Amino acid sequence: MKHDVEFSIPKRELGKADIEFSVKRGGQKFGTLKVSKGSLVWVPRDNTYGFKVGWDQFDVFIKDHGTSEKH
Repeated sequence: MKHDVEFSIPKRELGKADIEFSVKRGGQKFGTLKVSKGSLVWVPRDNTYGFKVGWDQFDVFIKDHGTSEKH
């Protein structure tokens, strides 16, 4: 299924505010990904609280579960 992703970048130094990516699936809100200097937080649709992972944990997860792609 196709996902649409929108983002807004705060008008201040990164680290003092998260960059937020709004993710939609099938035209409906799927969740929000918040990116900061210290971590990533995934907030599913209709939730107040999210799931936080540090960059080191994310690195291990993506290497174990992601697919290799040249950039």
